[in-house]
Amino acid sequence: MTLRPRLLAVAASAALLLAACGGNGDTTNEPTGSDDTSTPTQSETAAESGEAVVIYSGRNENLVGPLLERIEAATGTPVEIRYGDSAELAAQLLEEGDRTDADLFFSQDAGALGALAKEGLLAELDDSITGSVLDGYADPNGHWVATSARARVIVFDPAQAPEVEQMTSIDDILDPKYKGKIGIAPTNASFQSFVTALRVTKGEDGAREWLTRLQDNDPQIYERNGNILDAVDKGEIALGLINHYYWFEKADEVGADNLNAKIHFLGTDDPGALINVAGAGILASSDNAGAAAKVIEFFLSPEGQEYFTQETSEYPVVDGVTLKEGLTPLTELKGSSIDLNQLDSLAETLALLEDVGLT
Repeated sequence: MTLRPRLLAVAASAALLLAACGGNGDTTNEPTGSDDTSTPTQSETAAESGEAVVIYSGRNENLVGPLLERIEAATGTPVEIRYGDSAELAAQLLEEGDRTDADLFFSQDAGALGALAKEGLLAELDDSITGSVLDGYADPNGHWVATSARARVIVFDPAQAPEVEQMTSIDDILDPKYKGKIGIAPTNASFQSFVTALRVTKGEDGAREWLTRLQDNDPQIYERNGNILDAVDKGEIALGLINHYYWFEKADEVGADNLNAKIHFLGTDDPGALINVAGAGILASSDNAGAAAKVIEFFLSPEGQEYFTQETSEYPVVDGVTLKEGLTPLTELKGSSIDLNQLDSLAETLALLEDVGLT
């Protein structure tokens, strides 16, 4: 399957999931924020003078809207924003090609950025932008740059599964003793990115075998990662697969001392230790690339990076930013070494999940 039909299939699959489930996205500020289930809407904040930068945002308005509202005051650049699902917007950009009005693509997932880069739709960013982030958090070819990062973790109930703290591989959760006690959210983009990493790392046959063994272990299916965290916290299940920031958001709400659930970073080169990113790239067809670059620079500024770590509990990708209390610095966090551009094959991942019976 060529890349264009593949992403169109992704968009169609995402739309079907949204219609069927009423929204199952990977929410960062539940229940008001979601990166993966935004219904495409138009929010315009263009100033009366000056050409606005048109941003296609795969990050939800409730999540990043307050930050995007600061752009004009901080940079002098007016913006117009189209919100939607990252995969759907990427497919739309592929269809629009050089005809698109978009200047900047702000994605919640590296895979969508990688797909556009492979089709030659993203311009090469200036070294001053790609060189401002931590090593490994920009496209090696300079077509996109990360704006924040998030890590996959295992959330667990210490009373039921204290041994999780010693795990070093995602294979460890396949132990039959966890039958009926594992929580997953297979319609979430975060889980699907993990499965894509699993495919890249283990190959198609290896990923199928892993997912089949998971299915044989009777996992409990949830719509949202936050639901998995709640179930573990209540002792309803022993463990689950989520992104790190859910625990920190919950700790902000109820207090860390009031949380029974704990999280474990695998800390190894393993697909279960995937560190994915949100990021941005400038469309090669843009006539407003200079102003679009100012928007990315704002995302990477101290103000932008502090917003991501303090308001969304994500990792900053620029050195020197104060972390959310309790987070291990990215430079000290061992994760999967996968090239994030390889996360673009979501359609194949969706087909595999369906084939093994997890969706």
